[in-house]
Amino acid sequence: MVWVLIYGVYPDPGAGNIEEKNPANGFIIYLMKHERIIFRIREQVQKTIMKKPSITRCLLCSAAFVVAITTGTTGKADDTASSPPKADSRMEWFRQAKFGMFIHWGVYAVPAGKWKGKDSHGEWIQLTGKIPNKEYEEFPKQFNPVKFDGKEWAGIAKQAGMKYMVITAKHHDGFCMYDSKETEYDIVQGSPYGKDPMKSLSKACRDAGMTFCFYYSTVDWHHPEYPAKYSQREFHGNPNPEANMAKYADYMHAQVKELLTDYGPIGLMWFDGGGSLKKNPRKAELLKGKSLVKMMHKIQPNCLINNRLGYGEDYGTPEQHIPKGMLNKPFEVCMTLNKHWGYNQADDHWKSAKTILHNLADISHKGGNYLLNVGPTAEGKIPEESVRILEKVGRWMAMNSDSIYGTTRSIYPDIPAWGRITTKEKQLYLHVFKRPKDGIIHLPAGTRAILSGRLLAAPQTQVQVTHQGEEFLVKLPETLPDLVNTVVVLQTR
Repeated sequence: MVWVLIYGVYPDPGAGNIEEKNPANGFIIYLMKHERIIFRIREQVQKTIMKKPSITRCLLCSAAFVVAITTGTTGKADDTASSPPKADSRMEWFRQAKFGMFIHWGVYAVPAGKWKGKDSHGEWIQLTGKIPNKEYEEFPKQFNPVKFDGKEWAGIAKQAGMKYMVITAKHHDGFCMYDSKETEYDIVQGSPYGKDPMKSLSKACRDAGMTFCFYYSTVDWHHPEYPAKYSQREFHGNPNPEANMAKYADYMHAQVKELLTDYGPIGLMWFDGGGSLKKNPRKAELLKGKSLVKMMHKIQPNCLINNRLGYGEDYGTPEQHIPKGMLNKPFEVCMTLNKHWGYNQADDHWKSAKTILHNLADISHKGGNYLLNVGPTAEGKIPEESVRILEKVGRWMAMNSDSIYGTTRSIYPDIPAWGRITTKEKQLYLHVFKRPKDGIIHLPAGTRAILSGRLLAAPQTQVQVTHQGEEFLVKLPETLPDLVNTVVVLQTR
């Protein structure tokens, strides 16, 4: 948000968007928002000003200056600017990373998606299977992930080119995947495993040069103080008619404090209510969001917050879809690798490495991040097919990651039929999915002057670029060396 100083007189009370600061000699300095200027002068003050020409000149000059820097030469605000939004220093690592691993792991991996003859369940199995707490509590007793290896998980993510990891500390079922002092319903006290996997995983992530982050569900189907009326489909494993949302909010705050205190630097907190309270205007109030965010920023000032808490958001989270066009704010697309977030043994509807790489380029073209999910087994292993697909993604990233990391959205407004474009300083990266029939890519000449071109994965292979009228013509090789995504680097002025 850009603020500018304006010297003026007391405005009409209905003017809005103006914050009074310091009165002096009947005049006030105001801070006015960049997006909107409202400057009205009361009649009685106008008469006063007319008696003081020197002050009038000062006011007019100040107002003209503000209009000039706010609206440009036309004097009209431009709400359709195509340049990417500026992010503060807290967002810098997020903007650089671009690609992360989402992990949905919990006791729902025990039934592996199957319940009473149906094998279509996932991490919501308690709700979709309508399982009461007493029955669901049998799953933790069987949860013993002895094959879990934090270093292995971090290694899989790093090899795939992922720069950060977000893992479920607590999902909607209320079972905590870390050692919580607020409940015994956790992996240390409530399962035969008896250890805290988040300790070793957080260390392994940082040792691998990745940023470690937590997912935390704001809804809880197990906690006695979470009211069923605020849950998805008003479900609760053991509904309590006397449930007190304020008490639950305090419990949630205490757990978030644990996560931000006991596991080192946390890149972001990924809150999620699974749609609960989504349309409730009191969401932030019910969750005591303002005080929660204040506490979070006090403990870890650089920790980012997604947009599902209802307060304090740093970025948006489109789920299972990519926005059609450019967005004027930071965002992160989260997607499953197959059709479920949590482990489902029967789900073999896997995305191909090609689809993932096209998604990554498409999201980067639009200025966002890609958070791709895996659902480990109850034994603590990331499924073999997930690993195989991510290995393919990693081989492409090893040669072409410069076209993803630290890039900003395309400088061109249109989305090309042949692929996508990412931008970094004086480089343009053309992600070519499909070679045009004539082998020529047309780019407008009025945006940037293009000096040269080459293949990113084969720097010695030059790509011919010519300037013709109002276009630059980029001539592609007769055969694209990478049929999934060949990246051409254009050096610009």
